[in-house]
Amino acid sequence: MLNINGFHYGTFVASIFTLAGCTGMGETHSTTEVPGRAESAKSQLLEAGASMMQTNAPPSRLNVYLVGFHPLKKEPLHQFEAHHFCDQVNEDFLQCALYDGNTDDAKLNGIEYIISETLFEQLPEEEKQYWHPHNGEILSGQLVAPNLPVAAEHELMKSKVNSYGKTWHTWGTAHSEDNELSLPLGEPSLAWSFNRDGEAKPRLIEERDQRMGIDTEERRRARQDLVPLAKPQSGIDALKGEFPGPTQPIPGVEAKPSY
Repeated sequence: MLNINGFHYGTFVASIFTLAGCTGMGETHSTTEVPGRAESAKSQLLEAGASMMQTNAPPSRLNVYLVGFHPLKKEPLHQFEAHHFCDQVNEDFLQCALYDGNTDDAKLNGIEYIISETLFEQLPEEEKQYWHPHNGEILSGQLVAPNLPVAAEHELMKSKVNSYGKTWHTWGTAHSEDNELSLPLGEPSLAWSFNRDGEAKPRLIEERDQRMGIDTEERRRARQDLVPLAKPQSGIDALKGEFPGPTQPIPGVEAKPSY
């Protein structure tokens, strides 16, 4: 049985999937219609042959599914739902393909790299401006791992406390209040994270929760034991004052002093 730092992974894996109660997992369809002709029979045949004879090794490793919300760093009021399908490359590095849903009509609309605090602190200061902090997303309950047993999701979120993400959105297709684009036009946009209560539009969270059977407030309450693990992070105040309504600190989410 694997034992790392006193943690019995064999026992953990065997037990979590027998526990009652899972996080929500409703379907989220893409709302974007892409212009173009219907796929031809020839294209379908070529696609079927390719699926049998070519490799799908990279995407087959995207076995961690997360759902959260992103505001754009330069346009904080442009905010939307983000479905992350991720590959845990090693303990310090996660790479994710971002979609606007979780069904077979979902559109690929960005990428996110997630790194540990250790790797973040090794980055040049100029590079750090592209990486958003994750403690606000985790401790607010906004970031979830759908359909996992509660204990498994909790361990996953615990492993991401103090981490950072670098996110580029390449297509304005997502569940949001903004007009969506039928094609991926223009330059990619750097996304950020919500770090204070009141920054995310309430309707954005409410609609996600209702559609997917998720209770963000319950997730928040269940993660209070993670608050003592949270360290001050860079980027917490990057969007402070950029939202029209009042905002409040999230307990445990603190800005790292700048010197």
